[in-house]
Amino acid sequence: MAQSAAQSEPQLPLDGIRILDSTYVFALPYAGGLMADFGAEVIKIEGPGHPDTTRTAGLAGSYPENDLGVDWWNRPSTYNLMHRGKRSLTLDLTSERGRDLFRELVKVSDVVMENFTPRVMRRWELDYPNLRKIKPDIVMVSNTGYGHSDGPYSGYPAQATTLEGTHGHCWITGYQDETPAKAGASFVDFLSTWTTLFAVGAALRYRNITGKGQWVDIGMYQAGVMFMSEYLVDAVANGRDGGRIGNRHPYRAPQGCYPALGADQWITLSVGSDEQWQALCRLMGQEELGRDPRFVSVLSRQRNHDQLDEIISSWTTGLDKYDLMHQLQGAGIAAGPVLTGKDIHFDPHYQSRNFLERVTYPEDRNMGTRLFMGRPYKFSKTPLKIRGPAPSYGQDNERLLKELLGVDDTSYQALVEDVVVATVPTTGNPVHRIPQEQMVELGLLSEYDPDYRERLGLS
Repeated sequence: MAQSAAQSEPQLPLDGIRILDSTYVFALPYAGGLMADFGAEVIKIEGPGHPDTTRTAGLAGSYPENDLGVDWWNRPSTYNLMHRGKRSLTLDLTSERGRDLFRELVKVSDVVMENFTPRVMRRWELDYPNLRKIKPDIVMVSNTGYGHSDGPYSGYPAQATTLEGTHGHCWITGYQDETPAKAGASFVDFLSTWTTLFAVGAALRYRNITGKGQWVDIGMYQAGVMFMSEYLVDAVANGRDGGRIGNRHPYRAPQGCYPALGADQWITLSVGSDEQWQALCRLMGQEELGRDPRFVSVLSRQRNHDQLDEIISSWTTGLDKYDLMHQLQGAGIAAGPVLTGKDIHFDPHYQSRNFLERVTYPEDRNMGTRLFMGRPYKFSKTPLKIRGPAPSYGQDNERLLKELLGVDDTSYQALVEDVVVATVPTTGNPVHRIPQEQMVELGLLSEYDPDYRERLGLS
């Protein structure tokens, strides 16, 4: 017999798994979006008076064509990236009716994710000890700044940008003889994203073997500490605290980021041996530098790195960053261009990997087709893709409550009238819009191309 279309499609890793995603901002919302790519049914839960920050605050990013539309809360770029492929349920967890419905959802779900401060779920009696009474094999993921414990910081609210200070990353980020600095983006959020994916997979595997659920308690500061483990080992073994070295390296020289042809264009390179240094001198047409006592060894090059930076910069300034990459790599020297956001959209390798995926919205959303980041990996047996656009606010309220929980028409209408559920946030305002040309003038954008949709083939 011929297989049906559904049967012939490869099974996705998380087919049949239902996840209640009551999380906000970046770390776990993005993990939920990726698990939707894996085939899970991910239900994004927000309060009618507590919409996700990425809908309403400065984290919301840009709006399509800088147009708020009639439903601005559904249109921000960051929200739509993080929540692709999910369902949307609004539920007022500050009310007992909302919490009761949440408990009923737990009974028919596999994973619960939350990122409130520890006191919140305990106060609502929705913490792990209470949820396991409802469903003993539930997997619960809690993501907080400092973890659930009796430690002195456990109750503190946190965000990734401040956590960089508490886990020590700022101490080693920045330039020599300057103050500690944060990274350009909230990278600890995304360390927690990857941690969550691994932890949920491991917990589900454990459940398959034992029939038991468990609680995954993530402290974001610990994810950050793991990222700088070699500095911790150096401190313990050698008594060194590390420090800020900018783009340089303790064992490689020269190493840095150098100007290339064009305004604000850059190339990075790293020389790891005397042979590579000689090859760089030949590329620059200055073979005599390879015999110069100032640069003849790694130690001498490190001592005279400032002078080297001037010499290399004078060479790279007149050359295209991609041409430089090919020349340097061809000579056995590690090198790569510094890509802008625009470059990433047109880079041939990104395109060959289909890293930016097209997602088409329903016509009534007035969003057209948009590009979103896929995943940094491919499965040989399981073709993964973004399975659909991010949902509009509360778009699945009625279907989920009626089909999953058996809520009747009269009861559902009462929930709507009492704003236990909603399809329009009761709080929040759109991010103030600035014309793109003015953003460029203010330095908020490096450039703006009004024909970008045509150039990307999205029109």
